[in-house]
Amino acid sequence: MPGRAPTPTTTLSESDSKALLVRFGLPLLDERLAAGPAEAEAAAEALGYPVVAKLCGDRIAHKTERGLVRLGLADGDAVRAAAAELLAAATPDDGDVAVLVAPMVRGNRELIAGLADDPQFGMTVMVGVGGILAEAVADVAIRLVPITLADAHDMIDDLHTQRLLGPFRGERAVDRDRLAEVLVGLSRAAESTPELVSADLNPLILVDGLPVAVDALVEVSG
Repeated sequence: MPGRAPTPTTTLSESDSKALLVRFGLPLLDERLAAGPAEAEAAAEALGYPVVAKLCGDRIAHKTERGLVRLGLADGDAVRAAAAELLAAATPDDGDVAVLVAPMVRGNRELIAGLADDPQFGMTVMVGVGGILAEAVADVAIRLVPITLADAHDMIDDLHTQRLLGPFRGERAVDRDRLAEVLVGLSRAAESTPELVSADLNPLILVDGLPVAVDALVEVSG
């Protein structure tokens, strides 16, 4: 059976991607957009230190590769300096940009989860091992949308790296119910948003066993 012809897509900014996904109960952090260093400091004061600062815009997809992320900012001076550096690093090709300020979270384990529109089979939801192990392990589970909670639990059970989901380096085992809810939330997002083409929660950090999405990228048709 021939696949569907590809359609033009638009990538949303990290902030807009998260605004779309948060409506479906996904575990996203409280974050603030800032136009300049003073606003970034005010955002950090409201969120509480330490924080992360990132350059955010519709045309910025690969922030880490371009050095557009600052981690572990512990005070106002560090936030103002980071915001100024990030804004200065923007290029004309980046279009309108701002600084995204978010709480700093840490965990020893990272997963990935997301949606992809397969040209032959339609929208799929996936979960897998993330972080530095992602390429080496290539451990993912995929299902067609829609999925149920039972399907989501089956996906988690299908991952080969089960030891990574148990107690690890002093942290609790992954909360499988919460992780399953993430996958069902992604499925609901796909069902409710016809223009959604793909979504990536990468990384999905396990913080004391609970999944927290610290980055998100959504593509929509058109």
